Amino acid sequence: MSVLRLILGDQLSPSISSLKDCNKKNDIILMCEIHNETTYVKHHKKKIIFLFSAMRHFSDELAQKNYHIEYIKLDDTDNTGSFTGEVKKATKNHAIGKIVVTEPGEYRVLQELKALGEYTKNILDIDLEIRPDTRFLCSTKQFFRWSKQRKQLRMEYFYRFMREQQGILMNGPQPCGGQWNYDSENRKPPKNTLDIPAPYVNPIDPVTREVMMLVAHHCADHFGEVLPFHFAVTRKQALEALESFITQRLKNFGDYQDAMLENEPWMYHSHLSFYLNCGLLLPLECIQRAEEAYRTQQAPLNAVEGFIRQILGWREYVRGIYWLNMPTYAQHNFLNATRSLPWFYWTGNTKMNCIRQCVTETKKHAYAHHIQRLMVLGNFALLAGVRPNEVNEWYLIVYADAYEWVELPNVTGMILFADGGYLASKPYASGGSYINKMSNYCQSCHYKIKQKTGADACPFNYLYWNFLAKNRDKLQHNPRLTMMYRTYDRMSDQKKACIAEESAIFLTRISQKLV
Repeated sequence: MSVLRLILGDQLSPSISSLKDCNKKNDIILMCEIHNETTYVKHHKKKIIFLFSAMRHFSDELAQKNYHIEYIKLDDTDNTGSFTGEVKKATKNHAIGKIVVTEPGEYRVLQELKALGEYTKNILDIDLEIRPDTRFLCSTKQFFRWSKQRKQLRMEYFYRFMREQQGILMNGPQPCGGQWNYDSENRKPPKNTLDIPAPYVNPIDPVTREVMMLVAHHCADHFGEVLPFHFAVTRKQALEALESFITQRLKNFGDYQDAMLENEPWMYHSHLSFYLNCGLLLPLECIQRAEEAYRTQQAPLNAVEGFIRQILGWREYVRGIYWLNMPTYAQHNFLNATRSLPWFYWTGNTKMNCIRQCVTETKKHAYAHHIQRLMVLGNFALLAGVRPNEVNEWYLIVYADAYEWVELPNVTGMILFADGGYLASKPYASGGSYINKMSNYCQSCHYKIKQKTGADACPFNYLYWNFLAKNRDKLQHNPRLTMMYRTYDRMSDQKKACIAEESAIFLTRISQKLV
């Protein structure tokens, strides 16, 4: 009897737990391009191309190592369109004694696999084993244990716990440099004279080109542009992308990680989340390579610590938050936001230059860096009161590194404060001054950043105060907002009324596609 080993599209690691103890002579590895996975939301064309190409390359690499591979392509005539259908078909075609899969990253897929396991056990007398995903440095069980010891689940304390446990950036019991966090040094505004390296570019190979044609045919109505395409699609290429970041961008990443410039979508960021989240890179190897750069004086501590915090701290933390709170976490709407997602999140056609820049770059690259996602696109959705389910769906669709386990806590908790402060200590709301400080977007915008109200005023300016006023009953006791409410209370009644009126007019004009 053979073991059927199912590998999902974000499990493209030779060390994945489902391959452990694999018998190359007898066992069958099943990989599937699933129609349901491309359409439960209409993912960015580039995201689908990237994942299918990476899957096909990974399958070829395993076949070259003499694994027995059954690979189901999207347009195969007998493709059933679901994981369940493909596993059932495999059990009919082969003498299967057991099914093994690594735990999926998304709750809905886990429920599908559990239901499949009930079927195979009760109907076929075949056990389905779901193994832990050992690529993460904190298991879900360990995170649950840590959470029980805390009154508030703040990332900073989890990050310190992980640093100590893993021995990362530590000098004995003390953190390198004497501080745990150097975020205060990582907020320099951009300069027009910055010498930003070109991003990692990988030529399009025949496998990727074939997938491009497939996606063009089957996903023509999906969001986003296919070209340019230069993602790494193999582990070798992903390692090259990692090394390119370490040697070319890391030294400046810390200083300018919050900065934004027109026509510079990549800045000094690593762009490695694509490869981490699908398995081409492992978190520990990225962390260790960055730490090595610090130890050998290739990069300063503020840059290295900031990069490591994103992986060892934030990435591991949001995964823990996700699994600790699903499925109810997806239903949160603490601020009772009811507005539909504005059309310009799909088109970029708006007079607000910051939104236009970020959406246009997202359409082109299936990527935007974290400040564009949080403080421009997310900030506007927060201030405008857009429904969390629509915002979550948009983020899941448009970014090539988006999977629900990482997207949902970031959007619901960090961006929209829809969980009421469970994840973040305050709403990440801001007026236009922050965007003006951290970018050059405002210099060529239709709206005037220095105007607070009026037809030509930056909408972020009055929407910010309107947001605080509208949500006062739920936010006024937040200690991190006390000063802002005091500022609002010192405003004249006439100014408050003007803010409310301008906000109402602008939000109405959104529905008329006039902003």
